[in-house]
Amino acid sequence: MTQSPTPTTTLTLEQVSARAADILAEVERAVVGKRRSLEIVLAGVLAGGHVLMEDFPGLGKTLAARSFAQALGLDFARAQFTPDLLPSDLTGSFLYDQRTHEFTFRHGPLFTGLLLADEINRTPPKTQSALLEAMQEGQVTVEGETFRLPRPFHVLATANPVEYEGTYPLPEAQLDRFLMRVSFGYPTAREEWDVLSRRMERRQEAQEVSRVTDAAGLMEMQQAVETVTVDEGVGQYCVKLAAATRTHQNLLMGASPRGSLALLLTSRAYAVLRGRDYVTPEDVKAVAHACLDHRVTVRPELWMNDVSAASVVDSVLSSVPTPAPLGASARTGFERP
Repeated sequence: MTQSPTPTTTLTLEQVSARAADILAEVERAVVGKRRSLEIVLAGVLAGGHVLMEDFPGLGKTLAARSFAQALGLDFARAQFTPDLLPSDLTGSFLYDQRTHEFTFRHGPLFTGLLLADEINRTPPKTQSALLEAMQEGQVTVEGETFRLPRPFHVLATANPVEYEGTYPLPEAQLDRFLMRVSFGYPTAREEWDVLSRRMERRQEAQEVSRVTDAAGLMEMQQAVETVTVDEGVGQYCVKLAAATRTHQNLLMGASPRGSLALLLTSRAYAVLRGRDYVTPEDVKAVAHACLDHRVTVRPELWMNDVSAASVVDSVLSSVPTPAPLGASARTGFERP
């Protein structure tokens, strides 16, 4: 197994912002018209987390995952989740080597830089748990022996929100392990024509994306994001938003402390994408749905009343007072016009 790369230099936040812009520009060559969703996915990766992409088939989820892997310079593996997929199909297993008369471990697709867990809701909970344990612990245990996964390690999982026959929806406790959940949505007529015209121009199905960085470079970017300034008022705002979901009348269950932590971590990365080295309340609002929607549970009796997790989070965002922006005297760095 390839050793995890160790960052050797320190990037400035300005350099991280410029490199992130280049990554998004490359991915947008393949995924047309989804800048907002792509920013959310990249913010999740820069924050060191895993992202669940839940949307209808054919809207670019798989293409986005592969394009990010190419632009980030990460090893890429795709696991197609099916009802007969076993945990060992992901983690790997011990095989008997007749030449050496010993058992050797064969690595599964989890041993990669970016894993596309395609249609995660089509496989039984036992296999889902094997993936989610690797996401949380960064390791797998097979027959009592522990194997560390390479770093960086990120999972982009997809799920189909409309087909329920033969599926195993992720329970709330497992959804909570994903830092963010994002949807791409249908393109506009102009964007859809852009997809068609680009396909005719390149005269082939495959769309190649140029590499912008590599695994070590991504870890440097992630380390730099850790230095983003978060004012105490903004941090308290994250806490208040998550806490407000726990007492909302339309919710059976609100966001856990992972929700407020997700708001904090991803808003830092989002601020860097926006060309700032400090977080504003607007950054928190920009990632709120991606961080909170999948962490709250609407009361079952309200499902027929058009009450959704998104509408509840909208209600929370409108009811919790927005803190004052960080004072101009405290701002530093490279904010772009």
